[in-house]
Amino acid sequence: MSETGSEAPIATVEGFTELYGAAPEGVWAAPGRVNLIGEYTDFNEGFVMPLALPHTTVAAVSRRSDGVLRLHSADAPQGVIQLEIASLTPRSGDGGWAAYPAGVVWALREAGHEVGGADIHVTSTVPTGAGLSSSAALEVATATALSDLYGLGLAPADAALLAQRAENEFVGVPCGVMDQMASACCAEGHALYLDTRDLTQRQVPFDLAAQGLRLLVVDTRVKHALGDGAYAERRDGCEAGARTLGVRALRDVPFAELPDALARLQAAGVAENVVRYVRHVVSDDARVERVITLLEAGETRATGRILLEGHASLRDDLRVSCDELDLTVEASVAAGALGARMTGGGFGGSAIVLVESGDVERVTKGVEAAFAEAAYAAPRVFEATPSRGAHRVA
Repeated sequence: MSETGSEAPIATVEGFTELYGAAPEGVWAAPGRVNLIGEYTDFNEGFVMPLALPHTTVAAVSRRSDGVLRLHSADAPQGVIQLEIASLTPRSGDGGWAAYPAGVVWALREAGHEVGGADIHVTSTVPTGAGLSSSAALEVATATALSDLYGLGLAPADAALLAQRAENEFVGVPCGVMDQMASACCAEGHALYLDTRDLTQRQVPFDLAAQGLRLLVVDTRVKHALGDGAYAERRDGCEAGARTLGVRALRDVPFAELPDALARLQAAGVAENVVRYVRHVVSDDARVERVITLLEAGETRATGRILLEGHASLRDDLRVSCDELDLTVEASVAAGALGARMTGGGFGGSAIVLVESGDVERVTKGVEAAFAEAAYAAPRVFEATPSRGAHRVA
């Protein structure tokens, strides 16, 4: 997973050719993402603000006409996995990596698109299990490739929705649409302001370097697995809160009315965890709007304190953080960072850290030293440069 940039398509083409005996018809890339603000809000029809990473999943693909799907990953030990597309059914596999591209093929066919089969070989520089949406990158790369090859004409948002359906129904992870929309729709040099109810989107300029800033990603190397029920439990809790409050989704609870909403939940006798989940979602939707206002006013440094507020809410109300993520936030701020928070589904994975350009080394060393003192595995630290969404590269 060390290849980046223009080297990745060359290696992917070579791998495909060695596996399948002929060059691919094309090569497509889709990025991982970090989410600047707005966590666990997407399945509540709220607001999110992701940006695409330069780290991508690259898929070399050719069509087949015999209904066979052959899948191979340079990072998986299983070799080529061969499936009959007519036999694809939700949750039919072992839940491994191949379920994601297979699920996309299934979702395309369920939507009425004629996909006859494919040979696919993938490479990736998106760290898996790090909360950076490696699964969405794999799904979106597959959907984009098959749309081009089979002339389906899918718009990026349509590809994202099909990829989400694959993960929800075929793989069995009840994720919202943010990760797939980010991988499909982000623009270079921008963060994506997305309303997950109607999928309206706005590209917000996010050129940190021009302002003397950097956004770091700290991969704690603590692996998470969102299929283990914790994510679903929080989604169920949020939906229970919305039902009790008589709204379609928690996005419909105005932030100004949050104290009253929480009092109503408590009076109704709902579980304590549901109250906490509602408080997080409603306040995080408001945090997205506050960040938008600051960015548009050129007050990017002031977003740091909102990142810290968001982390506290994820830690205390949603309870999806972990010791390593909390330590990352504490150590980075102690070393001079403007703000930090966990990003993604939590229970491990990564945090983002907003720093002055001149403080990158000091903050990085501060986090590394804190991990060493705690006897944790060394974290991986790299810069999040806002990058483009899914596209054909060869």
